Amino acid sequence: MGKNVKILAQLQEIDLKIDSSRGEKQSLMEEIASLEERVGELRRSVSGYNADLETIDEEKRALEDNLATETDAIARSEGRLREIKTQKEYQAVSKEIAAAKKVKAELEDQILQKIGRIEELKAAIADQSKSLDEFEAGAATQDSELKSKVERLESQISTDLAFREAAAKQVPPSMMKRYDKLREKRQGVAIVEARSGSCLGCNMNLPPQVFNSLFKADNLVQCPHCQRMLFLRQEGDDAQTQV
Repeated sequence: MGKNVKILAQLQEIDLKIDSSRGEKQSLMEEIASLEERVGELRRSVSGYNADLETIDEEKRALEDNLATETDAIARSEGRLREIKTQKEYQAVSKEIAAAKKVKAELEDQILQKIGRIEELKAAIADQSKSLDEFEAGAATQDSELKSKVERLESQISTDLAFREAAAKQVPPSMMKRYDKLREKRQGVAIVEARSGSCLGCNMNLPPQVFNSLFKADNLVQCPHCQRMLFLRQEGDDAQTQV
């Protein structure tokens, strides 16, 4: 095959390699983001439990203050009973004491419920905190490994892009423009091998005159079916030889 077609075939190989590296890098970045998101979820969970615990604890303290107030009121009312001289007043104070004791019992019950909820939250916090610590430890190692792979891929991509740039300069701009447009339209594959009378891009049989034209030196031929550029690998040709 001619020089320009050979270079385009080499460019196709390096472009596919770059595409693959970029795809792998994207997958690695998504894994890193997933790890970070999971750590964030666990941290938000622990933070949410702590916020709930603080709220419930404040509610419990408010109930305890009310309980103390009711207890003091009951004690004062019971003290008044010893000083009361009329039956009517005695009944009224007794009624007050009964009502206060009912409120006190309700407050005590609510406080017990808050204490139970506090214990549940503390257990949940301990469990989630343990999960967070364990996950963070493993995630830190995994994150480091993933980022190292990303760095290696970025280095390889940079090297491959430099090779691509150097090779592309050796091809006429019009051919490069056609190649790049075909890459965009054909899922990244602009030039493919023709073998045994067929296009290996779309696996369709080529008209004999099209296939025969590939034997002409540096003749740019396109598949009539998929419009990809074609090259014919002949003895001594190596599409992956460095330019």
